[in-house]
Amino acid sequence: MANIVDARGRSCPEPVIMTKNAIDSGYENFEVLVDAKVAVENIKRFATSKGYTVNVEENDDEFTLNIRK
Repeated sequence: MANIVDARGRSCPEPVIMTKNAIDSGYENFEVLVDAKVAVENIKRFATSKGYTVNVEENDDEFTLNIRK
């Protein structure tokens, strides 16, 4: 079962902080849900700087970021 961080409706930098908290908690494979393009870019930049790969799926105005170590 995947760990899911639901950051929809939150404005930056909160989605990045929520992603950082997931990484700090030891999550190596998880999803982040957001509804802002700027959050996608900021989370991708942060996660890749920590050695994670990020795949983005877009569905209407929502994005699912699959983050893997």
